[in-house]
Amino acid sequence: MRHNKAINHLGRKSGHRKALLSNMASSLILNKRIITTVAKAKALKSYVEPIITKSKDDSTHSRRIAFSYLKSKEATAELFRVVAPKIADRPGGYTRVLHTGFRQGDAAEMALIELVDFNEAALASAPKKEAKKSTRRGGAKKAEAAPAAAEAPAEA
Repeated sequence: MRHNKAINHLGRKSGHRKALLSNMASSLILNKRIITTVAKAKALKSYVEPIITKSKDDSTHSRRIAFSYLKSKEATAELFRVVAPKIADRPGGYTRVLHTGFRQGDAAEMALIELVDFNEAALASAPKKEAKKSTRRGGAKKAEAAPAAAEAPAEA
């Protein structure tokens, strides 16, 4: 039984699994979306989201931590220069996993994992939110303003 075993080992030893997730995280940050199996996409999501959260604080310490996970100078630079400013106001949920069907050869369930703020098609189709007009609970101020407005045109 798998009680209290939160991590998916992906059928690999720990060194192989760490290398796999590091390479996939670097590819995700550089390419903004990758296609992989659902199990790997879910494991990658829990691996890369804390790194992206760390990138919001652009300090030497957070850069070193991100580099220790990504093991790629280019991916770390891309993360702090391009990705971090775009997700600065998002409180989490930086990635999206979309199921795409089954692989031809072995019928493995495939998924597309992408960074949410970098999908231009989804951002363009999203409806623009209009500024919400504030409502006042007290009707007294509104009632006083209405007779004054009615008298103004009568005097002119």
